Amino acid sequence: MRVLLPILLTAALSAQAESLSSVVITTEAPHNQQPALLHTEDVTVIQGKDRIRASNLVLLRGDQAALDLYILIDDGSDSRISLQYNDLRKFMTSQPASTRVAIGYLRNGTVMMGQDLTSDHERAGKALRLPIGPAGIAASPYTALSDLVKKWPQTQARREVLLITSGIDLYYGPGPDNPYLQTAISDAQKAGVLVYTIYYGADGHFGHSPWAINWGQNYLAQLSEETGAEAYWQGNINPVSFAPFLDDLTTKLNDQYRLTFEPHRGKGLERVKVTTEVKGVEIIAPSRVSVSDH
Repeated sequence: MRVLLPILLTAALSAQAESLSSVVITTEAPHNQQPALLHTEDVTVIQGKDRIRASNLVLLRGDQAALDLYILIDDGSDSRISLQYNDLRKFMTSQPASTRVAIGYLRNGTVMMGQDLTSDHERAGKALRLPIGPAGIAASPYTALSDLVKKWPQTQARREVLLITSGIDLYYGPGPDNPYLQTAISDAQKAGVLVYTIYYGADGHFGHSPWAINWGQNYLAQLSEETGAEAYWQGNINPVSFAPFLDDLTTKLNDQYRLTFEPHRGKGLERVKVTTEVKGVEIIAPSRVSVSDH
C-alpha cells in the first residue's frame, strides 16, 4: 500500500496537469497608463455559463520573459516599405536578450526565411530587404501563416508573430467567410500563437483599390482580435511611420501573462472570455483556446 499510494498520487497529478489549458494574455489600461499587476485570484475565465477561477498566473518578465517572435513581410508590398526598416531595426535591438527574432517573407502561400530565430537582434535586422514583387506574389498571407505555425516547434517561450501585409488574399479574393483566414486563426489558436498585424499596401492595383484594401484590413483585424493580439493601420493609406505601432507592441509584450486554468468541458478549441475585476485593467485574450478531452 505504501508503494501504491505514491503511484496513484503521481497518476492523479499527471491527469490533472493534462486537463489544464494555458494561454498568453495581455493587459492594458486606459489613456496609455501602466496597468496594475494581476495575481492569480484576480482572473476569471468564462466558458459558456461557467465562471472558472485561474489555476495559475505568471507575469512574463525577468526569468519568465522568453519570447520567440517572427516578423513576416509580404514580398508583394509596395517597395516604399523599406523606409520603415529603421523603425523595425530599432524595435528589434530594443528587445531584451530573452527575445529571439526571426525574419521571413510571404511568397506563394509559404514563408521564405531571411533569418531563423536568433538572439542576435542586429543580425536579424540585417535580414531586412526590399520586397521582390510582383504584386500578389504572397498569394495568401493566411496559408503562409498556417504553414509557419504548423512547423513551429513547441517551446517554453511565448510564440508571437508580427505580420506586415496588405491582408489581401488572392487565393480567395475579397469577401466574407474566407476559409484560409479561418484556418489560420484556428491554427494559431491551437498553437497558442498571438498574431499582431500592420497593414501596408500591396504594389500594383490592389494597393489603391478601396474595396480590396477594406477587406484586407478586415481580415487582419479579425486575425489579430481572435488570436489575442492587435491590428495596426493608418486609415486606407500606408503608415507614415511604424514607430508608434512598434512602441505600442513593445508595451504589450511587457504586460503579458501566462494563464493556466482547468476547463469545465469540451475538446479542441473552446470559446472563452478572460476577465478581471481589478479597476482600470482590461485583458486581451484569444477568443478560443485549446482544451483536452473533458
